[in-house]
Amino acid sequence: MRMCSLRQKAWSPYVAGIIIGLLQVPAFLLISTALGASSSYVTVGGYIAALFDPAVVGIDYVAKHMAATGKNWWQVALVVGVALGAFLSMKLSGAKRQAISPIWGRALGTHSPVARYAMAFGAGFLMLFGARVADGCTSGHGLSGMAQMAVSSTIAVAFMFVGGIATAVLVLRRI
Repeated sequence: MRMCSLRQKAWSPYVAGIIIGLLQVPAFLLISTALGASSSYVTVGGYIAALFDPAVVGIDYVAKHMAATGKNWWQVALVVGVALGAFLSMKLSGAKRQAISPIWGRALGTHSPVARYAMAFGAGFLMLFGARVADGCTSGHGLSGMAQMAVSSTIAVAFMFVGGIATAVLVLRRI
């Protein structure tokens, strides 16, 4: 098996999976939390909302996520690191931005970038809302919950696949 290089266009999913799995160890040992991302949006969103309405700090749910703890800021750092890491990986590997697949024009009924952005924003909002209702996001349930053999995460991941397949069938009009 070849070693992964930062200049490769893609890593082996097995190597990447092992690395992500091993990242759970320092997370649990150092700050008693697991990998996840959705709470970071509540943390940052709470601070932004407090700029406009300081009363938001009085809401227990928001206040819990705005507490200056390692658990809250760990996820913020993780999300920022994923975005920066993806950008750095693209630059180091020499990958180029590719055109949007024409399948989206067929699925949306238009090739308008505004329609794509609206669809992406709406879908992202629904995913984040669902993540907060489920008390965890896809990475939290899929990586951390499954690693801990949590029944709730197993059910959540199963329904994530069901939802993804149903969406593909409905939106892309194919089986």
